[in-house]
Amino acid sequence: MKYFLWLLRIVVGGLFIFSGLIKANDPLGLSYKMNEFFEVWGTHFLMPYSLALSVVMIAFEIIAGVAVILGYAYRVFSFLLLLLITFFTFLTAYVLFSGKIKECGCFGDCIKITNQETFWKDVALLVMILILFVYRNRVKPIFSGYPSVAILVLTAFFAFGIQWWTLEHLPFWDCLPFKKGVNINVDNKIPPGAKPDRYESIMIYKKDGVEKEFTMENYPWQDTTWVFVDRKDKLVEKGNAEPKIRDYIITDYDGNDRTEQILTAPGYTWLLYIKDPGKARHDNFDRIRQLAQEANQQNIPFYVLISADKASAEQYQKEWHFENMQFLVLDVTVSKTALRSNPGLMLLEQGVIKGKWSFRDYPNSIADVKQ
Repeated sequence: MKYFLWLLRIVVGGLFIFSGLIKANDPLGLSYKMNEFFEVWGTHFLMPYSLALSVVMIAFEIIAGVAVILGYAYRVFSFLLLLLITFFTFLTAYVLFSGKIKECGCFGDCIKITNQETFWKDVALLVMILILFVYRNRVKPIFSGYPSVAILVLTAFFAFGIQWWTLEHLPFWDCLPFKKGVNINVDNKIPPGAKPDRYESIMIYKKDGVEKEFTMENYPWQDTTWVFVDRKDKLVEKGNAEPKIRDYIITDYDGNDRTEQILTAPGYTWLLYIKDPGKARHDNFDRIRQLAQEANQQNIPFYVLISADKASAEQYQKEWHFENMQFLVLDVTVSKTALRSNPGLMLLEQGVIKGKWSFRDYPNSIADVKQ
């Protein structure tokens, strides 16, 4: 039992540390996923706190994973982990069986696993943590006193610090569709040879108060005792005919589509993404104005892609002295996916992403980028 418990501690602790580190790469992504749940459940009042909840939960996963391996304050952490995995199992079951959430996002965007795999992974973890909790009195800490406390304090600094860094800059690993080197012109189209979804027409007829479904091959068109009720299309085979980048449509405020013009323009194109003007950071805007001025002098297009109405965009443009930049419209969900920074800067070359910068890291000049 001693060695078995050791094995479980290493597996459970390691999985929580790994899961926390994967999500710490993109805490904003987890907060967006939380907002999906809050919206479906009607708990909109929690949305303003989703990022704080995301950061705390990720940090706890890492800290609790280390604590379980160390055996420090084991009764407390084993109980908290049991509560957490019970909650996670409920969430993954809800995603799997309700169909109201597309995916759980338990390992972020870097590691994609199916909803079924996620659910059974949590069930297995629940069983392992339950065993660890039941036999909690048999677990002895590796270190006693200060060494364990020191390790957990350092772990806490690391868990919160790495998330602060990614929120101020950009994720260490870009696992989203808009990573550097991607050609948006190619990835926003259905790939060649892709198989579309296959649907079957279902005819619904009624007889003696009972409704029954038929296919187009066997519906009772000659039997007048059956009364037609409805017709529907049923998905019988899921295809893969979806582009990697969806809904990337840039328009002006008159509704004119400017996407192709921007993505096929020769040479470089600068795009400043502002997904939420009210919450946008204003750090280093002097660099943005300098870049826009240099771009204008060198005939390089510089656009601001804002997710806001025209009045808000004009007010923002005037307030921050962006008069020499053209403001266009991009869907807020697409903006969130394109750049995890608000604002964030992207450099394109005929639709190919050549660089991405957060509000902390704008280049000082175009010359710096070309070097």
